[in-house]
Amino acid sequence: MEMSELRALLTPAGLELLDAVGTVGSSVDVARAVSRLRAAGHSPDLVSAVVGQAHLRSKAAAKFGPFAGRMLFTRAGLEQATRLGVAARHAQRIRSAGFTAVADLGCGIGGDALAFTGAGLDVLAVDADEVTAAIAAYNLAPFGDGAVVRHDTAEDAFETMPAADDRAIWMDPARRTSGHGETRRVSADDYSPSLDWAFDVARRVSTGIKLGPAHDRDALPADAESQWVSADGSVVELVVWSGALAREGVRRAALVIRDDRSHELTAPADAVDEPVRELGAFLHEPDGAVIRARLIGDVARSLDAGMLDEHIAYLTSDSALTSPFVQSFRVRETMPANPKAISTALKAHGIGRLEIKKRGVDVDPAAFRKKLTLRGDQEATLILARIGDRRVAILADRVSAAS
Repeated sequence: MEMSELRALLTPAGLELLDAVGTVGSSVDVARAVSRLRAAGHSPDLVSAVVGQAHLRSKAAAKFGPFAGRMLFTRAGLEQATRLGVAARHAQRIRSAGFTAVADLGCGIGGDALAFTGAGLDVLAVDADEVTAAIAAYNLAPFGDGAVVRHDTAEDAFETMPAADDRAIWMDPARRTSGHGETRRVSADDYSPSLDWAFDVARRVSTGIKLGPAHDRDALPADAESQWVSADGSVVELVVWSGALAREGVRRAALVIRDDRSHELTAPADAVDEPVRELGAFLHEPDGAVIRARLIGDVARSLDAGMLDEHIAYLTSDSALTSPFVQSFRVRETMPANPKAISTALKAHGIGRLEIKKRGVDVDPAAFRKKLTLRGDQEATLILARIGDRRVAILADRVSAAS
C-alpha cells in the first residue's frame, strides 16, 4: 500500500466502502471486486486500497481471528506479524515480570502491541516506515492513550527514551526487504534494526527479541533465554529474552501451543540425546519447537524412549506413554520403503485413508501416494524414515495426544 492509497482509504467513505465490499479471498474475488468498484466510479487509488485490504483481512483471520475484520495491513507486515494468541503470551510474560509499560521498537502493523495494550501495558509503538506506522496507529486507536505510535527508527526512539525501570523493550527486527507488497527474506546481517544493536540493547535493558525459528543458534547470546514457539504444529518463532524477562536457570525453552492450551519444556542447556535403540512398539515425533531447542533427550527420558537413528528426530519406545511434546504412533508393522510392499500391507489391512510422514528420506509424499493402492474403510499413518543406511516404511496408528 502506498501513502496515496492509505489517504484514500482513511476517510469515512473509504472505510465504509471497505466494510461493505465483503470477503475477498481468492484472486478471482479480487478481479471481480476491482471491476465492480471501478464500474461504480471509485478512484483507482481507493479501489486498490479497499480491495487489497479486504484480501489481506481474509488472510489475516488465521492470525488475528475476528479482530482482523477491523484491522488494516500491509502484505509484508501481515507476513511477519505475530499470531494474536502467541502475542498474548508475550504480554503475559512481560506483565508477570512486573513491568507496566513496553516500548515496541519496530512494531510493524501492531500485532504484538495489540496484545500488550490488551493486557493493560502502556505501549510506545515505533516503526521506521511511515505507511506501516500509520496503519499501526489505526489498529491501536481503540486503546486510546494506552498506546502511542511514533514514526521513527528503533535506534533513535531508544536513544531519546527516558530511562524507566517499569518499561521493557520488545523488538521484532524486519526480516524482509523494505516495501509493503511483494518482499523477500533477507539475511540476518540485513535485519532492521541490526541484530548487533538489538543484542546490545538486550544486555542493558530487559528485552524480548523475536526472530525466525531457523535463526543460527550459534549466533544467539549465551547469557539470554532462547524460547522456540510452535502453534498448532508449526514452529512460528524464536524469542530471545534478557534481563528480568529471562527466567533464572533457563537458557533453552520449547513452548508448544495447541488451540488454547500451552505446554512448555525448559532446560539450562541443550539436552543430551538418549542412545539409539531398535524400533519398539511405539514411535514418537517430537514437536518442531522441541527439535529446534534441542531438548529431544529430555522428552525421550520422560517417555522411556531412545533415538530411532542418531541423525533423525524420531524416538521409539515400548512404553504406552505420550506427551504434549510429541505425536505418538503405535507401530503395526515395518516393511521395505517401496510402493509394492507397502501396497500389499495396505490391502491386507483394508486401508483406504492414509497419512504419510517422512524424515531423512528424499520422498515427495504427494507423489508417493499416487504409487500406492488404497482401498477399504480403515485409516493409518505411513512413516517413511531412514534407520542407519536402510530406508524403511512403518505402518502405524496415531495415539491420542496427551492433554
